[in-house]
Amino acid sequence: MTTTAPAPADRPTTGPTAARDTASTTARDKVDLGTIAVVPTRHWWRWILSALLLFVVAQFAWSLVTNDRYMWGTFAQYFFSEPVLIGIGYTLSLTAISAVVGFSLGTLLALGRLSASPLLSSVAWGYIWFFRSVPLVVQIIVWYNLGYLYPTLGLGTPFTTDFWIVEFPTVQLVSAFAAAILGLGLHQAAYSAEIIRGGLVSVDPGQHEAAAALGIPASRRLFRIILPQAMRSIVPNATNEIIGLVKGASVVFVIAIPELFYAVQVIYNRNSRVIPLLLVAVVWYTLITTILSIAQYYIERYYARGSARALPPTPAQRARSWVSTQWARLGDSPAPPRGPDAETPAAPKGGRA
Repeated sequence: MTTTAPAPADRPTTGPTAARDTASTTARDKVDLGTIAVVPTRHWWRWILSALLLFVVAQFAWSLVTNDRYMWGTFAQYFFSEPVLIGIGYTLSLTAISAVVGFSLGTLLALGRLSASPLLSSVAWGYIWFFRSVPLVVQIIVWYNLGYLYPTLGLGTPFTTDFWIVEFPTVQLVSAFAAAILGLGLHQAAYSAEIIRGGLVSVDPGQHEAAAALGIPASRRLFRIILPQAMRSIVPNATNEIIGLVKGASVVFVIAIPELFYAVQVIYNRNSRVIPLLLVAVVWYTLITTILSIAQYYIERYYARGSARALPPTPAQRARSWVSTQWARLGDSPAPPRGPDAETPAAPKGGRA
């Protein structure tokens, strides 16, 4: 403890002399912050929770290795089997085609909902209302059995069945695969329309007004100004829909299309190895979802260019930054400061980068 002696009685308490004395005393009492040791905050509850989670994960991993009922030999036998690979091909084909149909039609429906025409807006709203009301599996079965309602389809005299221009048997025209595409694609279009419309209305109306004031055509305003800004809110929801479409394609087993889940069902109905065959489907669905999630990250990063001063770092850049920071902590010097882009540690002043 430091005791300060009282000031002499004859020292002035006001005026220039007192101000100089106060300034000199303050300068002597300043503490050099660089000499103070920085003690990091101890997050004890965070460490305890992390330890518990690590224990649960380790326990589950141990059970995967030691529990013979998982039958990993059977899993490895059928993971790359021909029926499973054919089923994956059908799943990816259904997903890709249905996504293209759904988002293309959904864009038109979204523009129809935003149109000033009452007719276009009403038709778009009615389509979205109907296809969101009917379950997907019902739609697929109806399209597959369309021949019962309309034995033939074609072009001819309006409001008659006289197809004198061209005529097709409905059973041949709408095959099982076509019924699956129609069911998945038209169903997806209703949900995609609302996602796209939500992204478009999220853009500041001032962007519309400024572009219109500059005389930019409506189509160019949409595709060059409004839609790129809306993509930041469209991409996450759209990716969720595509991932849901990958798993939703499994409902086409009701019309005997040999997609992934149907192929797995056929195999375990023959050999009664239900769990390992279901694990085959789970792992393949997980791989597909992981690839789509990585693609979503880089697409979001691409469209973040107009809103962020620095692009968010990629996982590889984050890993390199974390390793360099931890490596610096092992030495005597403190961890290097992070740069504004959070990708690599910033170079110290006066040193080499």
